[in-house]
Amino acid sequence: MSDTLIAVENLDKVYGARWALRGVSFRVAPGEIVALVGPNGAGKTTLLRLLATLTRPSAGAIHIGRIPTNSHAAAARRAIGFVGHQTFLYDNLTARENLEFYARLYGLVDARARVRAVAQEVGIENRLEDVTGTLSRGLQQRVTLARVILHQPAVLLLDEPYTGLDQLAANRLDAILRNAKEEGRAVFFSTHDLERGLTVCDRALILNKGRLTHDLPRAAWSNRAGFMEIYARVLNN
Repeated sequence: MSDTLIAVENLDKVYGARWALRGVSFRVAPGEIVALVGPNGAGKTTLLRLLATLTRPSAGAIHIGRIPTNSHAAAARRAIGFVGHQTFLYDNLTARENLEFYARLYGLVDARARVRAVAQEVGIENRLEDVTGTLSRGLQQRVTLARVILHQPAVLLLDEPYTGLDQLAANRLDAILRNAKEEGRAVFFSTHDLERGLTVCDRALILNKGRLTHDLPRAAWSNRAGFMEIYARVLNN
C-alpha cells in the first residue's frame, strides 16, 4: 500500500455561486481512522462524495493511494468502500442476493464464503434470506456495511455510519473500523455522534462553511470536553 491512502490537495467544489468546499487539504495514512465533524451544511457529505468519486471537484486533486480520481475514477473505486445516505441495495432482492451480486461485480473468487464471513462480522447471518426492502433501517445499514467491506478495500469512506444503528450494531461498527485499522486500511468518516466518533478515531477534522479549520490528533484533546471547547469556538466564529 502507499504511504498515504487518501490525499486531498486544495479541493474546491462550487455549485453555481455557492462554495460548498474551498481550499481543503489533508492526508490519511494506512492504519489511520479520521473523523470529520462539523455543523449541518458544512460540506461533509459533499467532501465524502468527492472522495468516493460520485461527483467531480471544481478544482484541486484527490488521490486514493497513488490513483488520481480525476482521471482514473473507475480504478479508484475498486480501492474504496463507501457508505452514504443511500444503501445502494436492491430492495426486491434478499440480503444474500444483494451481497452475492456485489461479490460478482468485484470478481471475488469464492463469493458465497465471503458473503457468509461478512454477514457474520456485521451480525446479519440469520437475516440473509430476508428481502432487503422488508428490513428495518438499522438492518439495512448492517447489510450496507457488509457490502462495503465485502471486497476488503484499502479505503473506507463512511457518511454518518452510526445513523440508524442500535447499540449492538454500533459496537460492531466500531470493531470493523478498528479491524480495518489493524489491517492497515484508511478509514475516513463523518459523524454527529461525537461521543462515539472521538472514541474510535486517531484524528478529528473540523469542517465549517466549506473550509477545514482544524486537523486535530488525539493528543490535542484530553477528553470530549476538551474537544467540545475547541469545536464551540469554531462554531461561534
